[in-house]
Amino acid sequence: MFRKGFPQIFVKRFLAVPVIFLLAAAFFVTFCPLEGHAAAQNNQDITVSAAISLKNAFNEIAKIYEERNPGVKILFNFGASGNLMMQIEEGAPVDVFASAAEKQMDDLAGKGLIAPGSRVDFAENTVVLIVPSGQKSAFVKGFMDLTDPRIKRIAIGNPKSVPAGMYSEETLKYFGLGTSVSKKIIYGEHVRQVLEYVARGEVDAGLVYSTDARIEAGQVRVAAVAPPASHKPVVYPITVVRGSANEKLARTFVSLVTSPEGKKILRKYGFESK
Repeated sequence: MFRKGFPQIFVKRFLAVPVIFLLAAAFFVTFCPLEGHAAAQNNQDITVSAAISLKNAFNEIAKIYEERNPGVKILFNFGASGNLMMQIEEGAPVDVFASAAEKQMDDLAGKGLIAPGSRVDFAENTVVLIVPSGQKSAFVKGFMDLTDPRIKRIAIGNPKSVPAGMYSEETLKYFGLGTSVSKKIIYGEHVRQVLEYVARGEVDAGLVYSTDARIEAGQVRVAAVAPPASHKPVVYPITVVRGSANEKLARTFVSLVTSPEGKKILRKYGFESK
């Protein structure tokens, strides 16, 4: 009846319980889960996994959504798009996914993990070269200056999981710098970490999105803007994840993000609306 190693004190106490209490307990276990199941079905939380570069804009959009939908709470999971994609592939209970690149969304679509008809490209961004503010880095005017001996550490996102890192790697190759600066590269777990490295002066330069550079405008300087031809277009797609427990609410959140009102907020934070 009891598995080996089960503490004997609990066995004795269990056997000493009057039969009427056991019957009551059985009744509780049998019927009460229905109540818990109903509560779970009424759960109004929406989990949104989104590229961390969207954090500030999405937080503002979420406030509007929650005000218009009393009782509904948006739960954010911000991070590198590649990592968020893998979490969804592994079965994480996510309702909405917003990526900083088409690649991650295409991968999920290929595995049948996005809800039909819910995918929308809603924003674009720009890759920029940033350096710490101050005279020490004043000589950096463009990407070719990264070969200067005074530039010892350059931060970019990990291209394997961070779209900004993928775009950064493409940009460096476009300028013929892939090999010459390879030993200077420091990888960040996401684009905001790269921004922090530069803002704190822990590296001499970094490649981030223009929207991220705005956040630390007093601590970093945009030294150059990557030409559009230097990397794949920075496009942000959003979708409802297939199997969402709250698909209707998830679709209304996507609708708000892609609405004129949502795009206005995105532009406020420097995104170009689609």
